[in-house]
Amino acid sequence: MDELVGPRLYSCCNCRNHVCLHDDIISKAFQGRNGRAFLFSHAMNIVLGPKEDRQLMTGLHTVADVHCGDCDEVLGWKYERAYEETQKYKEGKFIFEKSKIVKENW
Repeated sequence: MDELVGPRLYSCCNCRNHVCLHDDIISKAFQGRNGRAFLFSHAMNIVLGPKEDRQLMTGLHTVADVHCGDCDEVLGWKYERAYEETQKYKEGKFIFEKSKIVKENW
């Protein structure tokens, strides 16, 4: 009998709460605060911090930190607004730092 395999997920490194799907990765070529980061189109089981303007490598953005919905670990941020036209594609998307998420169902 074939084994039922669910979607490939990423979980919080601290508590294993499922926070994003592998299929929602837009890019793996991003830089986070602590190294490599992935850009995702969606996230789940997270809580957003307050919005703030932050000067990032690609210019000024309004972002909100992404916290794990279970343990409150900061996992990355959500792009709320991009001020430069070439960066508008990031609006509404999520950055998860590679060091803060672990693979599940791989």
